[in-house]
Amino acid sequence: MAQFLNAKDSLVTEAIDGVLAASGGMLKRLDGYPHIKVVYRADWDKSKVALISGGGSGHEPAHAGFVGRGMLTAAVCGDVFASPSVEAVLAGILAVTGDAGCLLIVKNYTGDRLNFGLAAERARALGRRVEMVVVDDDIALPDLPQARGVAGTLFVHKIAGAAAEAGDALADVAAKASDVISAVRSIGMSLDTCTVPGSAKENRIKPGMAELGLGIHGEAGVEQVAFDSARSAMTTVLKKLSGDDAKSRIVLLNSLGSTTPLEMSVLAYELATSGAGFDHIVGPAPLMTSLDMHGFSVSTLPARPDWVAAMQAPVDLAAWPAMQAINKVETSALPDGLTPIKPIPSDSPETRATIEGICDLLIESEGSLNELDAKSGDGDTGSTLAGAARALKGAMDRMPLADLTQLFPALGNELSQTMGGSSGVILAIYFGAAGDACASGMTIPEALRAGLDRVSEVGGAVRGDRTMIDALEPALDALPNGIGAAAKAARAGADATAKIGTAKAGRAAYVPEENLLGHNDPGAEAIARVFEGLVHNIG
Repeated sequence: MAQFLNAKDSLVTEAIDGVLAASGGMLKRLDGYPHIKVVYRADWDKSKVALISGGGSGHEPAHAGFVGRGMLTAAVCGDVFASPSVEAVLAGILAVTGDAGCLLIVKNYTGDRLNFGLAAERARALGRRVEMVVVDDDIALPDLPQARGVAGTLFVHKIAGAAAEAGDALADVAAKASDVISAVRSIGMSLDTCTVPGSAKENRIKPGMAELGLGIHGEAGVEQVAFDSARSAMTTVLKKLSGDDAKSRIVLLNSLGSTTPLEMSVLAYELATSGAGFDHIVGPAPLMTSLDMHGFSVSTLPARPDWVAAMQAPVDLAAWPAMQAINKVETSALPDGLTPIKPIPSDSPETRATIEGICDLLIESEGSLNELDAKSGDGDTGSTLAGAARALKGAMDRMPLADLTQLFPALGNELSQTMGGSSGVILAIYFGAAGDACASGMTIPEALRAGLDRVSEVGGAVRGDRTMIDALEPALDALPNGIGAAAKAARAGADATAKIGTAKAGRAAYVPEENLLGHNDPGAEAIARVFEGLVHNIG
């Protein structure tokens, strides 16, 4: 798998320097590359308790991304998924620890515990005051003697960081961190494993399945479960997290790497509407990732007043999203003039059957039209048309089916609301103009042609530009000779687009010639299929 990196050996050091270069001077590092990789606050004066965390790289923005006022003082970075050495941790301790002492916040992995623990002992022998806490928030494997530390560690960073920033003594900061550790709980789910640079990817998660409880280093989870939606995924995760006595909780919603912001927002919706007693949320955001893992994790903490206050304390960190209250979604009425005019419904069995037949055809064509569009565009033509078709079928009882002068603009209005992209507005213009022409006394073929003329006038596309017009115009020209002639003309026009290497309108205009030749324009193909379907339905 291709990745944006230069060399495996320099990956982590170049990434750290990229973070520092973009930090606005807020961060600096020790001059110890390649073995000592310590990032710390540029403004640190050692007057307060220092907080140090870290571990293997690959979890960005953790941990260097959370170095700043109100959270970590320093982060000690290892290579990808590898604990930093004792010498690296000791260097970090010595660099930032003053008379107030320092607290090491360590995730519960053997390498981290050993290296941070031995470094703490050596620092104490050198006269430094050092305490260490170990985070074990992962509930995925309840029978494991020592649970793993995962994204719930960030609650410890934030609450202990607020205490240290407020000037609390080392013992008090450590006690508050331990208090949080005893209450935080986390679990993750993923649709895919991660890609470790320089290593072959392990494809152990089967299609249609999700892995529950996998670790942040790609370790196998507790089980693979059937996956069908964000809702079922979030329900499964929250069921595992249930069981504490808290009536209100803070939740941290974390992307494990490659889960898109759109997906994370859907997961946030499912979480917010779950009724699971969440009052505050951190995220959704990538906070403690696992390289490019396509998954998410949820961490929860009881919403104790002191913990809520600590979570609300300000920090100077771009990577840390401020905690927000979870509120009911508020809406307001559409501005005057935008509320759709509702037509007077009327029925025509023949018209209803024709429209529903077209809708069914477009729904059935969703996959093949998407596949065709992927060769020359963004692969969504089928989904756009199928979504509009489903919505239109659901609106049939509201349509003036017996009055074409009213039906055409009603169709345009419906499609403008339910069809995304440029397709919706194009069809709104088309059917609006056709309705006006029909009302003025034109025949149906003439009215439909008037709609096409209006689309070309407004949109600028003409026959030969490799758009749906290449099928629609010849079909309408042939329509006075019957629907069969129109269908043949539409098919010939659609097939001709495969020979047009330069599109002059639509998204295909940005696509190279080699991607276009040999493939029908998806919009023209859809038009051809509609006319062919009409032949089948009405002869």
